[in-house]
Amino acid sequence: MTDPITTQSAAPVTATTPVTATTPVTATTPAPNGEVVPAIELRRVARWYGNVVAVNDVSFALGAGVTGLLGPNGAGKTTLLHMLAGFLAPSAGEVLILGRGPHRDPSVYRQIGLVPEREAVYPFLTGLDYVKFNARLQGLRNPEAAARAAIARVGLDDAMDRAIGTYSKGMRQRVKVAGSLVHDPQVLLLDEPFNGMDPRQRIAMMDLLVELASAGRTILFSSHILEEVEQVGTEILVLVAGRLAASGDFRAIRALMTDRPHNITIHSSDDRRLATTLMADPAIFAVELTATGLSVQTAHLTAFRRLIAGASRTAGVRLFEVIPADESLESVFDYLVRR
Repeated sequence: MTDPITTQSAAPVTATTPVTATTPVTATTPAPNGEVVPAIELRRVARWYGNVVAVNDVSFALGAGVTGLLGPNGAGKTTLLHMLAGFLAPSAGEVLILGRGPHRDPSVYRQIGLVPEREAVYPFLTGLDYVKFNARLQGLRNPEAAARAAIARVGLDDAMDRAIGTYSKGMRQRVKVAGSLVHDPQVLLLDEPFNGMDPRQRIAMMDLLVELASAGRTILFSSHILEEVEQVGTEILVLVAGRLAASGDFRAIRALMTDRPHNITIHSSDDRRLATTLMADPAIFAVELTATGLSVQTAHLTAFRRLIAGASRTAGVRLFEVIPADESLESVFDYLVRR
């Protein structure tokens, strides 16, 4: 049973669109004039197919690190990745990889590794043959050695001499990653890379992405499993109906959502007494006593952080825990898609 104590304060302020949490862009390549160039940059990019607009006026810049590309089905994620990989030209705007347009420029392809969502492997080839084939396409001097090293990075040493047609879905995903890494690209684009992987394989792949980012690589990957993105990093791009709905650190984005109250769970030595004190503050939107603690809603998270210590002293209670209950990536994504 719950014992509700509810108070209402002034209506929250509506956030602007798109929501952006500004973060520094780590550049990877200096231009000849000394200017720092982002590894990935889109400038007011659009792509349409007849009357269907897949990507609409999208701009962002990325440097070294891991960024998750999120959005519901049909949001334009794959179209965006294909433009970055050079498969598609933008209908409007400019797509740049290390300062150059990738469309029909083979010199840029040397700096890009792509893991497509679709099955892009030949079932009659062995894993080693497939990765070696990619090494040859990239003009590597020693394709055999490069292929074996890439396969080792994804943990497929024991299966590299088997035909890919005998691989599981997770193994096929990993051999595609090996093929994309064989030439040690600066920019790695992955479309749903964790599909079909078991929990152990996913953890190993996440560790590999973090390792590559730490070495200065720029990684952009799409995923529909929010927990995966949250475990690899905090930087996100959210596409909704072809538009960029949010970019930056998802926790910072959540803090900007002033039109949605923040939920906070508090455990103290006397939750009822603390609830009475908190109700008097205009920063508090609602307070509820539950069987698991004190649930507080506030539209002003910064103000709440300032007041909670003073409120506990005024009430004469000790604070044991103050836990933001909805600062997860899932809450951010759900908000951006539904609003």
